[in-house]
Amino acid sequence: MLAAHSALVTGSTKGVGRSIVEALAAAGADVLVHGRQRNPEAEQVLSNCRRHGVRAEFVEGDLAGPTTTAVDALFQAATGIYPRLDLLVNNAGTYIDRPFLEMDFATYEHTMRLNVAAPYFLTQRFARRWVDEGIRGRVLLIGSINGRLAEPTHTCYDSSKGAIEMMVKSLCVALAPQGIRVNGLAPGLVRTPLTAIIDRDKRFARWMELHTPNGVVPHADVCGGSAVFLLSDQAEHVQGQMLLVDGGMSAWQQPDMPPEWP
Repeated sequence: MLAAHSALVTGSTKGVGRSIVEALAAAGADVLVHGRQRNPEAEQVLSNCRRHGVRAEFVEGDLAGPTTTAVDALFQAATGIYPRLDLLVNNAGTYIDRPFLEMDFATYEHTMRLNVAAPYFLTQRFARRWVDEGIRGRVLLIGSINGRLAEPTHTCYDSSKGAIEMMVKSLCVALAPQGIRVNGLAPGLVRTPLTAIIDRDKRFARWMELHTPNGVVPHADVCGGSAVFLLSDQAEHVQGQMLLVDGGMSAWQQPDMPPEWP
């Protein structure tokens, strides 16, 4: 489905990014695995990707650093490996919130730099190249169900993911006339290293299963197929859309509390 394409997936050594980059490789794309450093997790992802007979390389970079420098370094490294790279998945992000009344500017700025500024300007760098070289690039921005549904302990994170949802729309209308397709994918609660509480707290896991219409809190792998579709030719006329992969959670105001709930 993605043969003859090459992709950069930021933040792809674990979690949702890992699931996406491995799915893109399984669909035939050459891939760039990105992380802050090359480590055993990165080597495992590279090995998993190469099993599909595609090229898989690693590129290092910290997108939470000064935006212009970090974005330029990653762009130069990526295009040095794949000069015709045409798929960009902006997945790298963080959740480091403090309670709102205790939020400090440094934490806020770090979150916004990584979750909002980095994908915005990295997309700009690739789009400029694609326009100059006549490449019909494809961009996928990874948001979150938290871009639509608020939590009192996630004020900064929620704000950043709300910005991503609007970014999908605004970059679509800016870039579609140039032949560049932009869409987004917003996972609900999925199992990743950052959501290990699901496995530690069985009562919390039961509540989240109840709060999800299909009753499932799945592994992050459920995001892979959706990413492949949105980047494929089959989604050619799907533009400026945020696809929620959430088991229906965003469609449900709130489930009734079961009478037997402890």
